[in-house]
Amino acid sequence: MGIPAGSAGGATGWKPLVFKFPFINFEVEEQLRSMLVPSSLPPKLSETTLLHFPFKTTSFFAFFSSSTSLLTASVPSSFAHLLKQCKSCIKAKLVVTGAFSPSADPTTWSSQVVFWWNNLIKRSVILGHHVTALALFREMLRLNWNPDGYTYPYVLKGCGELQSLLFGESVHAVILTSGLDSNVFVCNGLIAMYGKCGMLGHARQEFDETVVRGIADVISWNSMAAAYVQKDEDRKVLDLFDSMVSSNNFELRPDAVSLVNVLPASASLGAWKRGKQLHGYAIRRCLYEDVFVGNAIVDMYAKCKRLDDANKVFERMEVKDVVSWNALVTAYSQIGQFDEALGLFKRMREEKIELNVVTWSAVIAGYAQRDLGYEALDVFKEMMLSAAEPNVITLVSVLSGCAAIGALLQGKETHCYAIKRMLSLEGRNPEEDLMVINALIDMYAKCKEMKIAQTMFDSIDRRDRNVVTWTVMIGGYAQHGDANDALELFSAMLKYEYFVIPNAYTISCALVACARLSSLKIGRQIHAYVLRQGYEPTMVFVANCLIDMYAKSGDADAARVVFDNMSQRNTVSWTSLMTGYGMHGRGAEALQIFDEMRGAGFPIDGVTFLVVLYACSHSGMVDQGMNYFNNMNGDFGVVPGAEHYACMVDLLGRAGRLDEAMKLIEDMPMEPTSVVWVALLSACRVHKNVDLAEHAAAKLSELESDNDGSYTLMSNIYANARRWKDVAQVRSLMKHSGIRKRPGCSWVQGKKETVTFFVGDRSHPMSEKIYNLLEDLIHRIKAMGYIPETSFALHDVDDEEKGDLLVEHSEKLALAYGILTSAPGVPIRITKNLRVCGDCHTAMTYISKIIEHEIILRDSSRFHHIKNGSCSCRGFW
Repeated sequence: MGIPAGSAGGATGWKPLVFKFPFINFEVEEQLRSMLVPSSLPPKLSETTLLHFPFKTTSFFAFFSSSTSLLTASVPSSFAHLLKQCKSCIKAKLVVTGAFSPSADPTTWSSQVVFWWNNLIKRSVILGHHVTALALFREMLRLNWNPDGYTYPYVLKGCGELQSLLFGESVHAVILTSGLDSNVFVCNGLIAMYGKCGMLGHARQEFDETVVRGIADVISWNSMAAAYVQKDEDRKVLDLFDSMVSSNNFELRPDAVSLVNVLPASASLGAWKRGKQLHGYAIRRCLYEDVFVGNAIVDMYAKCKRLDDANKVFERMEVKDVVSWNALVTAYSQIGQFDEALGLFKRMREEKIELNVVTWSAVIAGYAQRDLGYEALDVFKEMMLSAAEPNVITLVSVLSGCAAIGALLQGKETHCYAIKRMLSLEGRNPEEDLMVINALIDMYAKCKEMKIAQTMFDSIDRRDRNVVTWTVMIGGYAQHGDANDALELFSAMLKYEYFVIPNAYTISCALVACARLSSLKIGRQIHAYVLRQGYEPTMVFVANCLIDMYAKSGDADAARVVFDNMSQRNTVSWTSLMTGYGMHGRGAEALQIFDEMRGAGFPIDGVTFLVVLYACSHSGMVDQGMNYFNNMNGDFGVVPGAEHYACMVDLLGRAGRLDEAMKLIEDMPMEPTSVVWVALLSACRVHKNVDLAEHAAAKLSELESDNDGSYTLMSNIYANARRWKDVAQVRSLMKHSGIRKRPGCSWVQGKKETVTFFVGDRSHPMSEKIYNLLEDLIHRIKAMGYIPETSFALHDVDDEEKGDLLVEHSEKLALAYGILTSAPGVPIRITKNLRVCGDCHTAMTYISKIIEHEIILRDSSRFHHIKNGSCSCRGFW
């Protein structure tokens, strides 16, 4: 049916024939239309006339009706007649440009039309409109035009970029029927397509067939290597390169692209010697001057941590681009040589190298990794002012910097930016979004905003949570929240539905939670899981966490077994075991480990000496501690810091040598910190020195220390001295300052669960039995000589009532419960969140004579192993 005369240009009733493709990207319609309209028009054929063509319809697939008159009266009738014979817009284009006429040789028509189809498809692929390219290919086939060897490479490239295996296999089938399966360009396209779709087997089969036929070229080998690189099959990349070189075919000599493929594989494997051979090959083949090859060599050496070699190659490169600089900046940043990274960053600015997002991100990440959060934020601000667009890595690094310094406000600002510029956009990569959300959870957790962190965690569908999501949430609770919640999350992670396999970092976080809770039972279960899964031999930090967990859960001997079975150790391994021995009052063994550490050649630093002094303090080894302190600078080159002086004050204070402790404070080369004065105040509490305690409290007030423990210590000192007015004054000051005393609580591990008790707690179903047992035990030990130390009942009441109050202390309630629920001979493990009461310590020492249990009590300071009337602390607690 024809179009009525004079209706062209949009008259009512005219509708061009349109083929609709619902998946086509119509944003490129105008670009495609511009390709169809010639740059120069024949005489008397104006642009206005061409607008009468149905090119500007909703779809660019509009075709002419055979009886349609599309031209105005000004166009010559002979030219109009030619256009009326055209069956497609492409034919019309060719007529307009004078390329052919419908009466010409059909073979010529076909090749010329296919040429224009190829140009359309090629341009769509170049513009990134891969769906449009595939739609054009389908339309080309529908109109019975035969694709040639130049069509398929671009169509296959579109399939690969879309990772559309189904369409790619369909195109492969068409190729097989067309007889073009022996065309090397088509075969290379098939190899690349299957590689990008992740079908390495199909890609390798196509490659092998190409080699057998003898049509493979360098691009064939490079395409196969690129497929392996994409799937991190680094060994296969190297093997393929070896085969390529050993073929002794001059035409198949590796080129620059080959080296750019194989060098990253060497870097991933840490095979720097192999990389050096490739470097030599590049020099022999004169490929070294190629900037991409040079960048790959620099990157290879950098990732193999051969930074001297990387720097030499970098300096000898005649042509450098921003990628060259980024390779070195990133490498220095990742291995902690941040001064060198910063130096290169400054050089880039001086030489006016355009900084891209990789450069900025590397510098920000370097600062964040060193916990220099403020510096990271400053660089991020500079980046924003430079109009560079942050990517996912940038935001993750910025959030890491915020987490390191507890910068909650800046973290929230970054969160807002992420919502506006990344998380709320359509078409975003879900994996990248999850990376940002994981970093946000980590930031909020480390800023102690656990409710916000939990809300973000809950907002992620369980099927979408990866191991990092679980790990940051478990780690947040383990370090900054309720450790019980951390273990509950860890258990939920391992449930059958949507099971996520924990990695070594997840295991470490769970062990930290066990250590905080002294949960030996769960810690052992996790250790068994570690042994079954094989984490321990390769992950030193998992073994270190096991040592810490066992030590803090009351089993220093198990910690030693873990230490002895480690195939590799680092400084943390040694210090963790020394700390464990120190907590348990086994100072001699701690010092023996210190000597072994020195003999093994490990560096001795300030942290090591803190652990040594801590062990001496909790074991009453005053002289040894003084000797280490006095010689640490001369013998080891470690200058004592304020924290070392605090340890020494604690050491002297526990031994009752308060005057020497005060003299040491006065001789400090730096201003005493609050930790130093708290150590002195604690010693004054034990040895009942009110005057010195008031001096320490005054100094703490000057330092504006609002720790509830300091106020509690001072209140207890006054109460012990029966200065009740001063007690009331301290408590009133705490109230008006908004400082709340932490309630004392103790928890004990029973057969099936861990039970928590507070002072005077009667909420447990076994309360009646617990109090009856305590009454009986107190009656029996009084007959043995026990006298209640009523000074620890810090209330202004008579001594008889004080004795009743002492019975209700949480650690005594926990002990009674443990006796009632534990089998004879099984140790009773009790943990208290505060320092153990002196009367409870004495009562437990007596009770240990009449029960068949060892009492293992952990308080805020150390462990007490009480058995047969004696305690491991020997009074130094």
